[in-house]
Amino acid sequence: MIIDTESKTLSIEDGDGCSKHSLYSKQAFELLSRQWLKVGWNEKYPYTFSWMGRPIIQLPEDMIRMQEVIYRVRPNLIIETGVAHGGSLVFYASILKAMGIQDPRVIGVDIEIRPHNRTALESHELFPYITLVEGGSTTPEVVGQVTEEVMTGDNVLVILDSNHTRAHVAAELEAYSDLVSVGSYIVATDGSMRDLHDVPRGAPHWQHDHPAAAAEEFALENPTFVLEQPEWPFNESKLEHNVTHWPNAYLRRV
Repeated sequence: MIIDTESKTLSIEDGDGCSKHSLYSKQAFELLSRQWLKVGWNEKYPYTFSWMGRPIIQLPEDMIRMQEVIYRVRPNLIIETGVAHGGSLVFYASILKAMGIQDPRVIGVDIEIRPHNRTALESHELFPYITLVEGGSTTPEVVGQVTEEVMTGDNVLVILDSNHTRAHVAAELEAYSDLVSVGSYIVATDGSMRDLHDVPRGAPHWQHDHPAAAAEEFALENPTFVLEQPEWPFNESKLEHNVTHWPNAYLRRV
């Protein structure tokens, strides 16, 4: 990749030859964004953010796009596999609370909720809206416990952010997709692993073993779900694609 600020061009040289683009163009933005995502992930840029005091470990754009979806879908129950520090649970709870959703609830599932993270979450002002479930997200016991939390009339959105292997995400999709309300989504995060297989912090097998592959297969096998990027509610640019670590993530129930 060659950036020439004098000629205002961006050139890409690879095994297929060389392509040149205006530096201030949609194509250049997309190429630069893809490389920025790779370098930023390798440098742990997503590990620099928090939400209301809890580390969130997400790309801010992904959280803003998720907020757009939540505001449109208006779920009262969000289920997330993968808790870590709990920042995303707090984020979702704060959005539901700010929207004035009746009976807002967020369920976080993790195979291990570390004591210091549990203590911090339990003392957080938004914890009354959060339920923690400890155990493997695909085990019958945990799936059953989460299912029991879903009440008749709930509008449910599910986010998968735990073990990111293709097989595990496929199992989570099978386990939780029935809980998703019509018009809502089950979201398989971190499909960007497919693009990160060649960075120093990546692994070669990620090229094929990633959440996006599981989501794509699930959509093919389940016609009641459509794989789509949710429409941007506001866009005065010519851009069309998210700058995201969640490509091919959103499965909408139809």
